Amino acid sequence: MRCTPAWLLFIAFASSLLAKPPNVVLIMADDLGWGDLGCYGSTQNKTPRIDQLAKQGMRFEQFYVAQAVCTSSRCALLTGCYPNRLGLGGTALPPASKLGLNNEEETVAELFQRAGYRTGVVGKWHLGDALTFLPNKQGFDESLIIPYSNDMWPLGYYPGDVSRKKMYPKLPRIVDGVPFGELEDWVDMDLLTVRQGFRATKFIRDTIDRPFFLYLATSMPHTPLGASKDFKGKGPTPYADTLAELDDTVGRVLDALESKGLAQDTIVIFTSDNGPWLNFGRHAGVTGGLREGKGTTWEGGVRVPFIIRWPGKVKPASSTRAVAANLDLLPTLVEACGAPAPAKPIDGRTFLPVLRGESAVAREVFPYYYGDKLEAIRQGRWKLHLPHTYRSYDDMKPAEHDGGPMKTQQKEIGFALFDLEADPAERNDVKDAHPEVVTQLKELAAKERAALDAGKRPVGRL
Repeated sequence: MRCTPAWLLFIAFASSLLAKPPNVVLIMADDLGWGDLGCYGSTQNKTPRIDQLAKQGMRFEQFYVAQAVCTSSRCALLTGCYPNRLGLGGTALPPASKLGLNNEEETVAELFQRAGYRTGVVGKWHLGDALTFLPNKQGFDESLIIPYSNDMWPLGYYPGDVSRKKMYPKLPRIVDGVPFGELEDWVDMDLLTVRQGFRATKFIRDTIDRPFFLYLATSMPHTPLGASKDFKGKGPTPYADTLAELDDTVGRVLDALESKGLAQDTIVIFTSDNGPWLNFGRHAGVTGGLREGKGTTWEGGVRVPFIIRWPGKVKPASSTRAVAANLDLLPTLVEACGAPAPAKPIDGRTFLPVLRGESAVAREVFPYYYGDKLEAIRQGRWKLHLPHTYRSYDDMKPAEHDGGPMKTQQKEIGFALFDLEADPAERNDVKDAHPEVVTQLKELAAKERAALDAGKRPVGRL
């Protein structure tokens, strides 16, 4: 048979229909700072497997979370929406919360399910611990989770700490929507990363003849830190020990993909839910010189590592200064994998052209919300802080016990303009030199605020 151009085109089209879509492994650490990985400049922490992942893929230098707090960041990641649009801004939901992610919202897992994917989540959930808010109601076929942060337990931040004994019940494990034991003691805390990693690799090993989406949301390195005997006491700080084990767990996930012959067919992502909780000192990460940390809209709170490996699509050992955010992951992944788009409007926008090397720009504008307050706005290189109070980690006194929290301060800032290209640490306010930029960004902030307010949707509520 003669292969005419039309026939070759038909063959290519038919092959694309038969091609298996890529698997997706999304790994999100907890409270890991922008400067904590070797590939982001750390000389203290040993992260060889994550660094190798960066060499095999693309590293983002300006990747953001929608809000620098647990529940809010996870809401944005899974829905593609600003968390305050869905009623979950500025929060870390406590045990027995009456609130959670509304079941009417579509998560990325639900969209993958509709595309025929097997979906699984392992680790920290933090989108509501009531039965109606658990992963099996939000698009996940399989789940092994702890429902909220690992400090929401009665044993405190370090052995012998009684400060949280009356605040929290025991920390439960929940498997496929059913309670399955508890973290009883510090031995369980030390083994938390190992157990989460084992369950993640089991999900990969058990998936046969279907593409899969695995969301591994590690509890570490959120304090209280834990590390197994192979890592505990081996590094310069407790945080370095915990991060070394987390790195090893990432390596085991990558090895599981390799052993099943899936490495070339899988998108692997590593990121963090927000910046470091700096008032825990040696038990916390670092920002790599960015200002402030978790719970703030300064760069140290919202700018996080983001690494993506996608063989054949993403150029190895590459980096980008494109601005993107975790709420952009949903539209990017569903487009990359051929999954359906959500029915309701979302705030995220795809950065697939950046991954393919077709564009150097993902988003030009990024609004910095905390709670339901717009605290700053970025356009291009310019970031304007709007008047607000914030948690500051400056000038803290050491805690009475190693592993305990130091006291933060409340500070205020008025209008302040920073050139993030020249001054990513936000130390030099240049508003007086660029009044026209300040005016432009104030107008942009008002438009962004009005657009969000016009499209708010109800929070999940018992």
